[in-house]
Amino acid sequence: MTSSPLFRRFSVVAMLAAATMLTGCATAYVDTMTKEVAVADYKKPAQIKPVTVSFEFQTKGAPNSRATEFLKTQVVEQVVGSGLFKDAGGAADAGKLQVVLNNVAVDGQNPAAAGFVTGLTFGAVGSTVTDGYVCTISYLPPGQSQPVQVAARHAIHTTVGASGAPANAEKSPNMETAVRKMTRDVVSTALRDLSNAPAFN
Repeated sequence: MTSSPLFRRFSVVAMLAAATMLTGCATAYVDTMTKEVAVADYKKPAQIKPVTVSFEFQTKGAPNSRATEFLKTQVVEQVVGSGLFKDAGGAADAGKLQVVLNNVAVDGQNPAAAGFVTGLTFGAVGSTVTDGYVCTISYLPPGQSQPVQVAARHAIHTTVGASGAPANAEKSPNMETAVRKMTRDVVSTALRDLSNAPAFN
């Protein structure tokens, strides 16, 4: 019988958790190929655009309400602080800005097998699991039917057992710090790309 996706997800988490208990710790690293872009590096529009902002975190394309609530305030504050947009206060004639952050699978990776090997060898053989993220920002100007859309990618690497630090990655004190930094980095990159899009200005 084929196991359900939910059961398989719990199985992966359980194996990684068991490996962590056996080897002592898991360490999170934020990939450095995508870096936080300073607000000063955005191309500012002639006028700040009033928008209604929405944010959704997804796991493999499916809505993840807990993660959405965890990051929503941070993302909205970053958008408003960008100098590109301002909160429209619910005005019906304002533009719409949608930010979607999708936690996606990484090609060729089997996190279940990696966690199992680490646990089986009591940490002598370490493993690294990578979570990929795609941030898509869509801006729909008032009265328009086609949004301006950009996307940026990022990643968090988690090592378990006797595994060295991944290349091109910055160590985080914990997973919450890693997730918040990854989010700042990838949202800022997408906002910069949006500000440079010809259809935006």
